[in-house]
Amino acid sequence: MPILDAIALRKIVADRTLFEDVTLTIRRGEKVGLVGHNGAGKSTLGRVLAGLDDSDGGTISRRRNSTVDYLPQEPHFPKGWTIREVVLERLTDWNETKRRFDELTEALGVSTDAKEQTRLAEEQALVGESLEHQGGWDRGHEAEATVSHLGIEDPSRLVDTLSGGEARRVALARLLVGEPDLAILDEPTNHLDIETIEWLEEFLRDRWKGALLVISHDRRVLDAVTTRTFEIHDGSVDGYDGGYARYLLAKAEREAMSERTERNRQNFLRREVEWLRRAPKARGTKQKARTARAEAAIGIKTPQQERQADFGLQSERLGKTILETSDLVVERDGRRLINGLTFGLCPGDRIGVVGPNGSGKTSLLLALLGKLSITSGSMTIGSNTKIGYLDQSRSGLEDGMTLREAAMGDANEVLIGSELLSVGNYLERFLFRRPQQRLRVSELSGGERARVCLAKLLAQRCNLLLLDEPTNDLDVATLSALESMMIDFGGSVILVSHDRWMLDRVATQILAFEEGGQLELHRGGYSDYRARRNREASRGAPKVRSNGTAIPSSSSSAKRAPADASSRRLNASEMRELDGLFESIEGAEARVLEIQSLLADPELYREAGERAESLRDDLEMAEAEALQLTARWEELEERKAASGTSS
Repeated sequence: MPILDAIALRKIVADRTLFEDVTLTIRRGEKVGLVGHNGAGKSTLGRVLAGLDDSDGGTISRRRNSTVDYLPQEPHFPKGWTIREVVLERLTDWNETKRRFDELTEALGVSTDAKEQTRLAEEQALVGESLEHQGGWDRGHEAEATVSHLGIEDPSRLVDTLSGGEARRVALARLLVGEPDLAILDEPTNHLDIETIEWLEEFLRDRWKGALLVISHDRRVLDAVTTRTFEIHDGSVDGYDGGYARYLLAKAEREAMSERTERNRQNFLRREVEWLRRAPKARGTKQKARTARAEAAIGIKTPQQERQADFGLQSERLGKTILETSDLVVERDGRRLINGLTFGLCPGDRIGVVGPNGSGKTSLLLALLGKLSITSGSMTIGSNTKIGYLDQSRSGLEDGMTLREAAMGDANEVLIGSELLSVGNYLERFLFRRPQQRLRVSELSGGERARVCLAKLLAQRCNLLLLDEPTNDLDVATLSALESMMIDFGGSVILVSHDRWMLDRVATQILAFEEGGQLELHRGGYSDYRARRNREASRGAPKVRSNGTAIPSSSSSAKRAPADASSRRLNASEMRELDGLFESIEGAEARVLEIQSLLADPELYREAGERAESLRDDLEMAEAEALQLTARWEELEERKAASGTSS
């Protein structure tokens, strides 16, 4: 049963037709993703569907008595309200019913008249039954639990004191508590740390009963939660069955079909033009029909080639030492954020940094940059190390500057590797057309500002990139280009991000913030780190610091536990196996990347469908092999460390 039907929607913004003839349906309980480039109109379409903005044409029908709620990117609350009052605001009926029940309970406690007591008790029973129908007695407690899960402390705090990120989380909690029939979430994972994103993902996937329209660049959330995907592009909306991964495959197949159709049209036109040049007498019905077909084919709109960002960065030569820390301690505002960090970078290392909001991720980057003093320990930066830094606030852009000036100053050319480009051509690689390059920074969207900062950063010659939440405000196509750049980069990268998809694709190691400023270093991407953490939690294994020493458990016994199989010394055969496992893992992972590349190639879908299906089976087997080898390597490494086996 549809919860919302939109027919032939049209929207014009600043004399530009943002979208037109958009027709879509969202059914009751359905979970839909909406993707598209920055500026394509995702947020505007969401606001129109929510009834917050008017359309310039078309109709929207909603199921009678249904409720629709929208999560904005910049929420506003009444001044003087507390977080609790804002979150409970959507429970209007429940609040009124609960208030009446409490009034009746109080009246029963003071009444001495038997008839009045009977009347009050009967009404209280009816009100209590109504309260049960409205979600039960614990709606208030559930609301506060939701607030807590989203990392919001002290519900009695005034909303006037909230930061932008905190306000977003309060708005999200209010929407989830209100349980609308259709929730339209505009970038719901912005300003959330990974643990909170994972909680939200599980909540939306398994516990949310209403319909969802999720506008997001978080590909992992889209893939886990949604069952259908809308893509907005060139003013129209296409629908695909499945989450993000299935959408990508279906889109590749659709584009391959479109290319075949266009190629056939061009071949037909060449034949017909040759025929028309022979000046046939267009008197007969057949000739007239043939001429009409040719004219109709000429009038068909040619499919537009989708523009892709092209990020390139030539790294400077790396020295023997890139960056090393020893027992690094960093404190800020009287709080110890980093406690004894020891690690060193190697060429090609791409370290993903994860941890709760406020744990010290940005402070770590500032300390490595020398912008934040270290409390103790040491840090060595190689003489050949040249650092490029992208901060999450996108600072350094002056509103009065043009886009071109903000990115490149007064330069006319930029050298990328051995290629000398004009500034105009260079900025076009970041999807800025020539007229757009004259816009003022104040006129740019968040995603456009992010691309300007990337253009400015990647024009530098550096060999160590420090990236602080680079995914904020970027669309999925730009994220993919950024990932490819990092993978191909010849230097090293330290990446702070909550984007699990990017961390899995890019990171070679995960540096995780834990309690008390302890940091753990894990080989592999985010999924490898998470799987290892889950295994450790299931068997009560100790956590490991970045320098390899165990973090004492607060609940550990004073007596040493007896040795088990995990501390058994490696025999000679297992030592040889361990020595070769890392190379085997790299080979398996290379095979996974090779198959993924084949599946992403539109040429594949011009062949018979059996080839793509066979490759998908191969991909599952390759991924399983890589996971199995990684698990075996971790098992042997842990036994080696526990038993003190030497190399």
